Order: sequence, then C-alpha cells, then structure tokens
Amino acid sequence: MPKDYLTPEERLFADRVEDLFSIVESRSIPKFSSFLDERQQAIAKQVAPRGNYLLYAGHPGEGDRLMLGVFPDYCEPDGGLFPIVPITVRYRRQDALSHRDFLGALMGLMIKREAIGDILVGEGLSVLFVTEPVAGVVLGELLKVGSCGVSCEQGLPDELPSAHQYRSIGGTVSSLRLDCVVALLTNLSREKASQLIRSGLVSKNAQPMDSISKEVAEGDKLSIRGYGKFLVGSAGTVTKKEESTWNAKSIFEEVRKCSLPTISQTKNLTKRWAVTGSTMWKRFCPKSPIR
Repeated sequence: MPKDYLTPEERLFADRVEDLFSIVESRSIPKFSSFLDERQQAIAKQVAPRGNYLLYAGHPGEGDRLMLGVFPDYCEPDGGLFPIVPITVRYRRQDALSHRDFLGALMGLMIKREAIGDILVGEGLSVLFVTEPVAGVVLGELLKVGSCGVSCEQGLPDELPSAHQYRSIGGTVSSLRLDCVVALLTNLSREKASQLIRSGLVSKNAQPMDSISKEVAEGDKLSIRGYGKFLVGSAGTVTKKEESTWNAKSIFEEVRKCSLPTISQTKNLTKRWAVTGSTMWKRFCPKSPIR
C-alpha cells in the first residue's frame, strides 16, 4: 500500500504490522501486537494484506485500545487466545477515582503505555486490561491509586463498569467548520483552536487534520489532544431562521466539574448551528509501538 501520506513514525509502525503478517505466514503461529490507539488501528486495517486477523479489547464492549491478533489460515481468530489479562480493582465507593488516577498509578509501576488497554472505572470497582507480562506486577504491587488503598484480583467481575459516562453540553457555532467546532468544544477562541489544528493536535476519524476549514459532519469522531474525543450525533431540523440543531457526544480524559454553555436561540439572521449532546469520559490513547 502507498505510505506517502504517513509520518515517518507511522511508516515504521506500518512496516511492523506488515512484518507481523509475514511472521505468521512463515511460521504458521498466531502473533499479537501491543495495545493500539485509534490511529494505529486505522493504519493496521489499511496495511493488512489479508483478512485473517482480529482487533480485540479483551472485553465484549466497544473498546478504545485494541490489540491486533494475526492468525494463520488454519486458525479462526479467537479473542480467547489474546495475551490480555483482566484485573478487577476494588476500593471504597466513596473514593472517587478517575481514569487518570489509575493510569498514573500503573505508569508509576514503570509499566509502558502500550501494555495498558482499556480502563473501565466504576464506583468502588474498576477493571484494568493489561498484557500478560505486566499482569504479575499489577497484581503484586498495585496497592494504592492516588491516596486510596486498593485490592486487585485477576478476572472479570459479574458486571463490567460502564465504559462511558455522559452529561449534557451545548452551545452555538457560526458554521460546521473544524475550527468553529473545536473552539466550542475546547472553550477556546477560534484563533487558539486554529493553532491546535495546525499543530497536528486534532484528528477526525483517526486522520490528523491540518486544515481549519474542513467540514464536520454527522458521525464524525473528533480527537483533540489534551481535551478529549467527540462524537458527532444526528443533525436536527432547520428552523425558519435557518438555524439547525446538532447533537454530539464528547469524550474527556476525566470528569470535569465545570459549568457548560446551554443551547441558545440566536437572533442573527445568518445561518448558525446549535450543538448539544452528552459528555463521555475516557482516557485519550497516545501512540504506542507494536512489539
């Protein structure tokens, strides 16, 4: 596949994915990557030479960080073969721990980011998904998260914590240009939002964006480094004033207790959009190399 559109780091990753498929073809044994972020997942799908592979999070829900498993022709892709270990962490319900708290505790154990998959946070119980080589470290050494004592056990609880938490947000934008939408979602000026885009900190549907005038449409997924991820929902109807309601879900690194703008009826006769939706908190997934 052509790789001209990839950065040097992404080309190296694409080469490693191709090498993974070559090893499986020559040795006829399953091989697995480390956990991949959304951009790496998109590249892996594009460079995959054939279809006998699976991207898997380690749980039945919709995961953000997935592991690539490549299987020989005689072997059906099976999630049970992945070297992913679920670890249930229990603590007091009154301890309001966040995704960032858990990630920081794991990184404090000198565990690399690519060895850490999804972190599902609940009240009094959270579930971590890690690679087999680091599972023993987590089970034996993760005694505190932040200032809170925790206990760890291998395996899944009877019911997984919800991966997504929502709350309503709203506001208005003058158009669905990328800089306008980013400005609203980050609560920044359009000038600063444009700087984020031109600095390569904004991606749409796992593709880095550098043009501030790109249009945002229904179903698009926006990632803004340092601010979170956003999913564009369904568009509403156009009013007599040519206003259009617009729904979105936003994904932040952690719960942010702050006031958010409400939907307003604009009196301007020019076309404007009202953006509404819910907030979903998850950790932003940085890049991680394949192993």
